[in-house]
Amino acid sequence: LTDVYSSSPALGRYFRSAQLVYFSNENSTVFYQLEFSVPPSTEGFMENTMNPDFIRNVLRQNIYDED
Repeated sequence: LTDVYSSSPALGRYFRSAQLVYFSNENSTVFYQLEFSVPPSTEGFMENTMNPDFIRNVLRQNIYDED
């Protein structure tokens, strides 16, 4: 995850770290905590760039690009 987000054109400059929070072998579930450093309030920044769907889609696109 660190490589994915640190090299992202959209999020790389804001990304700071990824930390494993929870892992389960039983059902293949993993939870990560992503840390970003965001600029002082910029109109629409949190709603658009830091939107959870947008952040997920950066990872999703990376997975698709590897296939």
